[in-house]
Amino acid sequence: MSKKVSVAILGSTGFVGLELIKILSKHPNVNIVFFGTENNPDTLLKDIDPSIHLPNNPSTKLNETLDPSYVDTVFLALPHGVSHKYVKSFYDKLQIIDLSADFRLDDIETYKINYDEKHCVPNLLKEFLYGLPEINKDILINSKNIAVPGCYPTSVLIPLIPLLKNNIINSKNIIIDSKSGYSGAGKKFDLQNIKNSKDFNFFNYNTNTHRHICEIRQELKKNTKHSEVLFSFNPHVLPNFRGMMSTIYCDLLQGMTKIDVINCFNDMAIKNQFINFLQNDQRADFFSIQNTNNCVLKIFDHYDSSKVIIVSLIDNLIKGAAGQAVQCFNLSQSFDESSALIK
Repeated sequence: MSKKVSVAILGSTGFVGLELIKILSKHPNVNIVFFGTENNPDTLLKDIDPSIHLPNNPSTKLNETLDPSYVDTVFLALPHGVSHKYVKSFYDKLQIIDLSADFRLDDIETYKINYDEKHCVPNLLKEFLYGLPEINKDILINSKNIAVPGCYPTSVLIPLIPLLKNNIINSKNIIIDSKSGYSGAGKKFDLQNIKNSKDFNFFNYNTNTHRHICEIRQELKKNTKHSEVLFSFNPHVLPNFRGMMSTIYCDLLQGMTKIDVINCFNDMAIKNQFINFLQNDQRADFFSIQNTNNCVLKIFDHYDSSKVIIVSLIDNLIKGAAGQAVQCFNLSQSFDESSALIK
């Protein structure tokens, strides 16, 4: 008989929470027993999202009513500043997979500066593993507490870390230009920012001040022998609902060429089933990653052969959140890494 894990989802009515429901409801080793919400209890899930069809038409319950003694794993699809309060109650009682920023950072002062929040359990920061499977797969196996990376960092770290580890690119003067669908801003995002009766809008925001910069810097510095990693980061919001593209401009180290980048990405794609490295004329676009847990990579020539242009695409709600969380869960439980993630 196959192992079954009882799962609770807190924040189940947000964009990411709904994606978690859709994925985990197809998982052969999962029973979802609790659908939590902060403010909307006793609501049928099918009334929130008509595409969700579950037995017995379950309804939501307040997050705070979860009894951890009846659950094996809890997914926290909650905003930063909220997750850590539940972790304080649940820690050491069940497996915790947190999709907020509350446990991604190693340093509490960095968290306070970037998220303007008092953290109620800073002593537990070191107890969470950074859940980027393509980089940290070995340590995620049999792990208990996992912090799922942010969407922008996922799209940036997957291509950059292997290049830095293998001393292929210079760790200075990296330029990251990222574009995200508006679902990344959550349900409270004002659609009037990107749509009106006549046209669609497009804009950048928080250039070189975005909260994800500290997370990107932390993980890049962990994975390079260079004394420092210097980059600029310019995020944008698109009028698309889902999808994320990061275009990254790098300087190659002396003696390195485009072939070294190709070999590095080929090796990564062979070892990781959710990496798709395109070397043909196929276009790398949002349609290629939407509703998948894939990261699509493509490289382009620069007019200067000492530089390289990398395009990295993910679905911000899946590989950038819910899908990656389930991928981490699968590794931690010794399930097939792709379980429930491939249609």
